[in-house]
Amino acid sequence: MSLQCGIVGLPNVGKSTLFNCLSNAKAQAANFPFCTIEPNVGVITVPDERIGKLAELVKPQRVVPATVEIVDIAGLVKGASKGEGLGNKFLGNIRETNAIIHVLRCFDDDNVTHVDGSVNPVRDKEIIDVELQLKDLETVEGRIARVQKAAQTGGDKEAKRMYEILQKYHNALKQGKSARTVQLDNKDDQKLASELFLLTDKPVLYVCNVDEKSAVSGNKYVDALREAVKEENAELLIVAAKTEAEIAELDNFEERQLFLEEAGLTTSGVSRLIKAAYTLLNLETYLTAGPQEVRAWTYPKGAKAPQAAGIIHTDFEKGFIRAEVIKYDDYVRYGSESACRDAGKLAVEGKDYVVQDGDVMHFRFNV
Repeated sequence: MSLQCGIVGLPNVGKSTLFNCLSNAKAQAANFPFCTIEPNVGVITVPDERIGKLAELVKPQRVVPATVEIVDIAGLVKGASKGEGLGNKFLGNIRETNAIIHVLRCFDDDNVTHVDGSVNPVRDKEIIDVELQLKDLETVEGRIARVQKAAQTGGDKEAKRMYEILQKYHNALKQGKSARTVQLDNKDDQKLASELFLLTDKPVLYVCNVDEKSAVSGNKYVDALREAVKEENAELLIVAAKTEAEIAELDNFEERQLFLEEAGLTTSGVSRLIKAAYTLLNLETYLTAGPQEVRAWTYPKGAKAPQAAGIIHTDFEKGFIRAEVIKYDDYVRYGSESACRDAGKLAVEGKDYVVQDGDVMHFRFNV
């Protein structure tokens, strides 16, 4: 399954720098607003040491890791919901993504202009929140106008239900709250709500772009932002984008690790960000291993075996018979599928099996 995250933020907060070190796609990075006009798209490999270990054991013809698609979207300014700056283009690009990576400037540098004249990540966050909420309010009010009559006078049960959902969103947005704060426990309601494609209903990951000396413990700007988002149920990461960009330029793995150690880090911000994006979207990975390929597959947490099989091919789900499952640790311990089978470590699971992160799977199907 494809996963697309949009990197957003005010101009000159480090979005394109972060995008470049994530994807190695060289988006133009310059010290003026709207440097990125058309969204740059990069496909990023998800770091997973398990796939490398399986490849060592199986020695396949190819190795295919899981990937994430990252979109670097043009910088936003106040008034974007009314078309200011590149507002309409910006908002349209966000609507197509699954999640938002919101980059906030948390460093001082007189050589890098701030669009509002000073460094204040809490204010910057609120500017984007307001613009997205205003656009969602416009969407909700437009839909209310279309379904209200059918909901109140006709026998259209779905229109009535949609109207009730829209009212919940309308109330939240009018109070300056994002759509994601609205709780919809009914799956049918959640499905109806998803058709609205509300911008503030998307999960968000706040990335604090700091200077190198603040990469480990953060700084006063990070502390202020953490306090501001503590009730949002959102993740917050500290990343020194400039440092990450320098690390990304190094070809040698040992050199990269040495650079990280000197900066006081155990893992790169890139790795932490991609893994956080997975968590953000409630995703996990199962693995397949054979002489042709070792591959990582992304699936939604809680998926059952037939749905996971369908990610490989729809025929696998339609004709699902069973799944043969080996736990990753057992596969590494015994060294091969046949050895796991002989040791009784290969389980045969049916259609109700809930796939677990790191399962090594082989599907049997008949169409």
